[in-house]
Amino acid sequence: MADHNDNFVPSANLEHSKAQQENSSGTKPDDPQPTTGTASVSSSSRDTKREASWPSVLFYIHLNILGVYGIFVLFSHTSLITCAFTSLLTLFGILGVTAGAHRLWAHRTYEATALLRFTLMIFQTLAGQGSIYDWVRLHRLHHEKFRTVDDPYYSDKDFLHAQVFANIRQLSPRQEQLLEKVDMSDIESDGIVMFQRRFYWLLYIVLFVLLPINAPLEYWGDTVQAAIFVVFSLRYLIVLNVAWLINSAHFVWGLDKNHKQSDSNMVFVVTKSYWPQYHYLLPFDYQSGEFGNYGSGCTTAFIRIFAAIGQATKLQTMTTEAVKRGLTMAVDSGKPIVECLKQAGAEDMCNLKREHYLQTERLH
Repeated sequence: MADHNDNFVPSANLEHSKAQQENSSGTKPDDPQPTTGTASVSSSSRDTKREASWPSVLFYIHLNILGVYGIFVLFSHTSLITCAFTSLLTLFGILGVTAGAHRLWAHRTYEATALLRFTLMIFQTLAGQGSIYDWVRLHRLHHEKFRTVDDPYYSDKDFLHAQVFANIRQLSPRQEQLLEKVDMSDIESDGIVMFQRRFYWLLYIVLFVLLPINAPLEYWGDTVQAAIFVVFSLRYLIVLNVAWLINSAHFVWGLDKNHKQSDSNMVFVVTKSYWPQYHYLLPFDYQSGEFGNYGSGCTTAFIRIFAAIGQATKLQTMTTEAVKRGLTMAVDSGKPIVECLKQAGAEDMCNLKREHYLQTERLH
């Protein structure tokens, strides 16, 4: 369950090592010698090595077994009201991660009132993925180190590593150091987020575990099997895997021919689009969906609804005209494309109407 980067070896150190072997009298080149290059590789391996988190491994094994059994219980021992209740909690948990932790807090694609932020905090707690603070910090490191060995979600490998292995392994020592350097000042100034971080496990036990399990038993007399295996286990399994896709969806829906996933046959979702690449290019657009869509997903609709009633404000986006102007600026000036796109987008946002989110324009 451990892994590290074996592909990075300083060539200068290797050449120096060979020269030392050749110049040493009475020593064969094949004889093992302690060299600077070997020490460097060993040190690098220790810094990037990720050990299995065995409590997480055992928990996810049991959760998958109980969740799969929950599918059988769903069709045999579960009432319709419990099915609707489970679906609602599942939707809330997913929205808490996508509209809350991802688009609001991690990327600041819009601003929200205290009421909406509190609601999204409760929703995110219903995802069972740890506190908003920890989720945002890991995701920001994911974007900063995207497609490098330091990315906590293995964007340099394949879908299976990003979707599963990343969540059952501890971070490497180097990743722990990088995590400490992530700028979280904006999150630390949010009292609702810090409240959740302080009392997360109490909120988790009450809101995520006890109340959902108790409701079917207490209020409409459903079976214990339905409460444990459907409302808790199956719901948890679905929410976790959907939320994990936020960090691994680029393997499914991405079209980057230079970085094709090695296990593409495992991916049964074949609808592809450019939006995952667009999101990693310009992550501040509130419309860019987590699951390969743009402007038409459930999370985008959720944000627009709350913008219409005044709870979400300053929705950031990029129009077609801004993209064209930014690309033209990059060609004419020779500046980086991302820099030009951001500049054109900022200029365009100043001219957009306050209700621009009511338009469902698609970028082309």
